[in-house]
Amino acid sequence: MLRVEEAARALGIGRSLTYDLIRSGQLRSFKVGSRRLIPAAAIDEVITTLTEEAA
Repeated sequence: MLRVEEAARALGIGRSLTYDLIRSGQLRSFKVGSRRLIPAAAIDEVITTLTEEAA
């Protein structure tokens, strides 16, 4: 599980864009208390999706 900041770093994007991806449903996440967490597998999924969209 990654925090939003860690996911942003892994994707090479900013925190705001990471939240945009979460809001749009492109990046899976869930809340535990007040923390938003992203499964590590979701990083690979969003990379694959964005790569396919760009092709």
